[in-house]
Amino acid sequence: MKGSLCHDFETGLPAAEVWEMYRGLRISQVVPQLLPDIFKKAELVEGDGGVGTVLHLTFSHGVAPLEYQKEKFIKIDHENYVKEAIIVEGGLLDYGFQKYLMRIEIIGQTDKTSTIRSTIEYEVDDEKTGNTSFVSTSALACLAEAITEYIKTQKSAEQACEETA
Repeated sequence: MKGSLCHDFETGLPAAEVWEMYRGLRISQVVPQLLPDIFKKAELVEGDGGVGTVLHLTFSHGVAPLEYQKEKFIKIDHENYVKEAIIVEGGLLDYGFQKYLMRIEIIGQTDKTSTIRSTIEYEVDDEKTGNTSFVSTSALACLAEAITEYIKTQKSAEQACEETA
């Protein structure tokens, strides 16, 4: 069985600014601090943030049924602001999923605002279709909101420093 889910989050920020957080490894460095109830830690297994990079994500207790997952960046399009990663170990692969892909697209609406579109595409064994209830965009939606707030807080702090200088 194949399926997909999608979530859109309006940022109120320019697409290029949002992409700076998602494009490489920076996001993995701040995620555990921004979302400690979901992510315990994110560790670099291999790579430099480009295609082929593998991250080991450890989930916080309570993110049932998941303990960890390794995900590999398979597409990074700096021109169109698209990043794709697939789970290569752990996560929902342990529950009969053959494929679990996460796509983040930063879509510029105007010069001043953009949308973070989070998409999940999956394939699950026919005998395990009941496990599709585990598929959710909620973690990616929380991430989009947290990253947006983080960027806005950083911008406010920078502006305050500039004003006092």
